[in-house]
Amino acid sequence: MKLKIDEKPFLPEGRHVVKVTEVEEGKSENKEIPFINCRLENEDGFVNQRFYLSEPGQPILASFLKALGIDKTEVDTKELKGKTLSVEVEERSYEDAEGKEKTIKQATHFREIGKADTSDRF
Repeated sequence: MKLKIDEKPFLPEGRHVVKVTEVEEGKSENKEIPFINCRLENEDGFVNQRFYLSEPGQPILASFLKALGIDKTEVDTKELKGKTLSVEVEERSYEDAEGKEKTIKQATHFREIGKADTSDRF
């Protein structure tokens, strides 16, 4: 059997410099909360990060935009594509609406390139 792989692997846990390569808009499955999903990738792999456009999600989205060098109160999602930043990739487990435990990879601790601490360098 021949296997053809057209996808990069998930980024391993740790700090990575990544580029926003895709931005999709959607709504959460259960509560219909709007979100944007950003694909953050580099040559080693990728991670998808969802940003909920709710009041509790505002500080997280604000820190992401700041790390991208965007300092505006209103942003078109098209402006995000192609921008780079430093992120920390980690796994997180949670219980979904049906009570099943799920584990996802997520990006956290967003930092501007060049303004991050020495742990950002490879």
